Amino acid sequence: MNSDGTLVILMPGFPKDEADSSCLPFPQLFVKNLAAQNPALNIIVLAFQYPHSLQPYHWHNVTVYPFNGRNKGKLNRLLVWNAVWVKLKQIKREHKLVGILSFWLGECALIGKYAFKKFAVKHFTWLQGQDARQNNRFVQLIKPEAENIIALSDSLSDELYNNYGIRPGIVIPSGIDETMFDALPGTRTIDIMGAGSLIPLKRYDMFIRIISKLADRFPGLNCIICGDGPERERMQRLINENGLVNNIRLTGSLPHRSVLALMQSSGIFLHTSSYEGFSTVCNEALYAGATVVTFCKPMHVDFKQQHIVSSEYEMENLLCKLLEEKKEVYERVLTYSMKNTCKQVLDLYWTVPVEESR
Repeated sequence: MNSDGTLVILMPGFPKDEADSSCLPFPQLFVKNLAAQNPALNIIVLAFQYPHSLQPYHWHNVTVYPFNGRNKGKLNRLLVWNAVWVKLKQIKREHKLVGILSFWLGECALIGKYAFKKFAVKHFTWLQGQDARQNNRFVQLIKPEAENIIALSDSLSDELYNNYGIRPGIVIPSGIDETMFDALPGTRTIDIMGAGSLIPLKRYDMFIRIISKLADRFPGLNCIICGDGPERERMQRLINENGLVNNIRLTGSLPHRSVLALMQSSGIFLHTSSYEGFSTVCNEALYAGATVVTFCKPMHVDFKQQHIVSSEYEMENLLCKLLEEKKEVYERVLTYSMKNTCKQVLDLYWTVPVEESR
């Protein structure tokens, strides 16, 4: 496949430098791998809201133009959109533009669709999670065509259809980068692990509540939660109030590779989130050899070592059973590879005619 030319990726935010591995882990891994696998492809990222800078920079051979939106009010957002539009017109003049990829069905998709109409280049919007739920005002503004939407999972495709009557024409799941994992360790020192932003959606209060009950039966239970966010102080307070300081440790924000290393030291990955687009951390935990317990079923197929539960009570009982039957042998489960994810996305720009990508 001849993958030369320029692909523009529109994103709300992007890592400020190569060390910023906790910023949007899946999107940045996708861009990094896409660039590595296609050195002839010129990738330009336009980051609307973050980093908080206007200075262009290079990131793993990708050119990034930040617009410092900072998620401010309507007037500022319009100014950002105008600045992005000016940059897009410049890129079209100066490069062989093969297409535009927008992350999330939001402001990026809105600008991307206008660019598609103006420049007659292929444009796809990658549905990631919250953007498929109800009350997304951009859906009415964009009026997206189904064949123009990539869903990150079957469940997201279903969610968008149920809420807006639009069935995404393409499903491309998030893959994992196998090269980021070390060899599997011989022993696992962490019983239960969680990872993600400490926000209400992730329901880490439920995580703590469940561990509190399990600790009565398994007093030496060793658990960690990786991540940071506005709920951190409240989570630490709940840990203290429930006498779990010896059972649950909050690690705060860690480099991505450190999180993966902890996954490989964990027997169970507990995912209490009420909603997810796909949950790359669950994919990573499976490849790290952990057993995953979650409420979310992203695809219509089942994955080995992943258990889907429907209630907190069921989750607690399953965890109790898994702890009692503690595994002796841990094996990797590869759901989807990032290499294949990148290929599927890039293939769209060379196999789908422009008139069909409308």
